[in-house]
Amino acid sequence: MGQEDDAARRRAAFADYCVDDDLMARTATTAIALHCLPAHRGEEITAEVLDGPQSLAWVQAENRLHVGKVLLEHVVIRSKA
Repeated sequence: MGQEDDAARRRAAFADYCVDDDLMARTATTAIALHCLPAHRGEEITAEVLDGPQSLAWVQAENRLHVGKVLLEHVVIRSKA
């Protein structure tokens, strides 16, 4: 919020920094693509990479979900003590 006027300028400035198939082809075969999600497909990472075999973005997001649940449980239990 509050950055709408800046959006076009930022997209143009970062246009060359998109993780795409060409970039992934230049990495080691064991390289993985991570993203903290939500992703702006086609801006910072292409859909092909995000949904591709070298992507662990969804695993990363699931792990973050479980960490959040543990933190929430810790806060709730501590507040009752």
